[in-house]
Amino acid sequence: MKAIYFAWVRERIGRSDEEITPPASVANVEDLMVWLTRRGEEYAHAFENPKVIRVAIDQNHVKHNAPIAGAREIAFFPPMTGG
Repeated sequence: MKAIYFAWVRERIGRSDEEITPPASVANVEDLMVWLTRRGEEYAHAFENPKVIRVAIDQNHVKHNAPIAGAREIAFFPPMTGG
């Protein structure tokens, strides 16, 4: 699946996207963020406060307990502000 990172998540990781293949034990978004934090210091920094990170699977916003099976694209981004 393709992981896409936006805003400060992208800046902390140092890339805008990548192909990832999480193990079968990674069942939902929360598991995926935990798995990503183990990929290195930059990922650990990006996902140090996972509760603030919003997620979309195949361009649909989802909660952190959403299953990732069959996902083609998962996007991670911080809360948005603006006016």
